[in-house]
Amino acid sequence: MTAPSVRGVRATAASVLAQVLAGSTLDGPLAQAMPGLGERDRPLLAQLCYGSLRLAPRLQAFLTQLVDKPLRERDSDIQALLLLGLYQLSDSRIPDHAAVAATVEATRELGKPWAKGLVNAVLRRYGREAETLAGSLSPAAAAAHPQWLYRALHAAWPDHVTALLATNNQQPPMTLRVNLLKASRDDWIVQLAAHGIPSRAGTLTREAVYLTQPVAVDQLPDFTAGAASVQDEAAQLAAHLLGAEPGDHVLDACAAPGGKTCHLLEAVPGLGSMTAMDIDAGRLQRVRENLDRLQLDAELVTANAADPAGALADRQFDRILVDAPCSATGVIRRHPDIKHLRRAQDIAGYAAQQLQILSGVWTHLRPGGRLLYVTCSVLPKENQAVIADFLALQDNADDVPLPDIGLPCTHGRQIMPCQDGPDGLYFALLEKRR
Repeated sequence: MTAPSVRGVRATAASVLAQVLAGSTLDGPLAQAMPGLGERDRPLLAQLCYGSLRLAPRLQAFLTQLVDKPLRERDSDIQALLLLGLYQLSDSRIPDHAAVAATVEATRELGKPWAKGLVNAVLRRYGREAETLAGSLSPAAAAAHPQWLYRALHAAWPDHVTALLATNNQQPPMTLRVNLLKASRDDWIVQLAAHGIPSRAGTLTREAVYLTQPVAVDQLPDFTAGAASVQDEAAQLAAHLLGAEPGDHVLDACAAPGGKTCHLLEAVPGLGSMTAMDIDAGRLQRVRENLDRLQLDAELVTANAADPAGALADRQFDRILVDAPCSATGVIRRHPDIKHLRRAQDIAGYAAQQLQILSGVWTHLRPGGRLLYVTCSVLPKENQAVIADFLALQDNADDVPLPDIGLPCTHGRQIMPCQDGPDGLYFALLEKRR
């Protein structure tokens, strides 16, 4: 059996993107599509999907100028194919003639040969008029961001927005967390080099390693034996900022998929107990899988962190980590479907949920204990504004200063996403007054 042709990759990518345009996240459809392609074609499929979605607001603005009328809803796969074609012409290293020919041929595999002429005409016209088309874009479209998010980022970070917008449109680095229970970071970097994998040490945590080029995890030395995990460097800060000590009873209140739970167990051997809680029992299974690979253990509890009393009863914890559900606007480069799926009105809903979670777990923090609030958002309404609202509601909560990392906020600190560096995460540390 021969491997699928390159044309098959375009048709597959268009089918995946059509599902995202219909409201799905990217991860599920992409994972389902991968087994249908040969090993050599899978990296191209990922590149086409991620690259097109990172630039989708710009590409869609081009497409609006290039077609006389919007495509029908049932032809969302052709719309996705056109976006893929525009991405290849504008921002990939694929030769233009090859990109046009392969994208046009993909109409047949999608069962819509009638679209062959449309796709050919749109892509060839873009090739002729690219400079003129780019000059007519709105600032938000030119920056490849939806209008609401473009405005929100300008309002929140006027001095940093140019770099922030550019970073959101780039491929993120592959970052690892070395398991210091098994090897030192320096020793593991030497092991990587021996396997032909160049890397460098991070600067924010003692465990972080950046790979020069991403590789499959099965190529990493002793990965299955728990030598390392894939985790962004800013996310690795959580285990350190929480300040847990041996003997402490710790709750990770929104734990799945378990990266921070596992890091806490690696970073603080001898915890009194580690409880990983999540509202989704299926996602908790991923926590168990990560624990098993790393030869660690924690109590798993399925419960809603906004109302955990039934599951936690009257239990008290010395440290609580709240990695709250959020807009994920700090990790857009890793999850570019966010640009399509999020809406301005979603932010107030996230903020309300975050405040409910903080209030729900606060009763389970012992006096003198500390709670670390974390989001992967760069929007103040989900970050310092939520902490301000919580402090106004609680007369026994104090804001604890954090180390000089990232940017200072009214409450807490903001790590900004950085090219070849960490993702965008927010941290605030609270202590329950004795």
